[in-house]
Amino acid sequence: MSAWPPAPIRTERLVLRQSEARDREQYIELFASSEVGTYIGGANARDELERTVPETPGRRFGSFVAELDGTMIGMITFDRRGPECRGHLRPEGGEAELGFLFLPTSWGRGYAAEACAAALGWFAGAHPGEPVVLTTQTANDAAVRLAQKLGFTELERFEEWGAEQWFGVWTS
Repeated sequence: MSAWPPAPIRTERLVLRQSEARDREQYIELFASSEVGTYIGGANARDELERTVPETPGRRFGSFVAELDGTMIGMITFDRRGPECRGHLRPEGGEAELGFLFLPTSWGRGYAAEACAAALGWFAGAHPGEPVVLTTQTANDAAVRLAQKLGFTELERFEEWGAEQWFGVWTS
């Protein structure tokens, strides 16, 4: 396993870094957004988030904040896909799965592509030869297009969480 957290990753416009206390309001905004929640089970109640989001949210292995001009605009995660989920490369599961959420004010500017490409570059260096999977609803056209732009290849589609899912793989 690689050391965590890595040094901040700088792209042309963004910094990928570990979460800090100053990111709390943007985390709440992200998870309270009905637009962000469209394909992930809906928005969370802001008052509940205010009560439950820790002082420094999202500080864990595999979780990056995407920062633009000193402010969090999104997050990127690498989690291990559980064996109970549909879609796997191996029967026992455990594949690294890329996830990303960005505030709607940052959509349409290429920030998610830039941040995800940098995070995948970090992953390839930290875990040489290990593939990464990605799952999104087929109805989320923007996420499917981004996955394809990043080099993910569709492996299958299946029903999960009440919707058709797109499942793809990326290898460095």
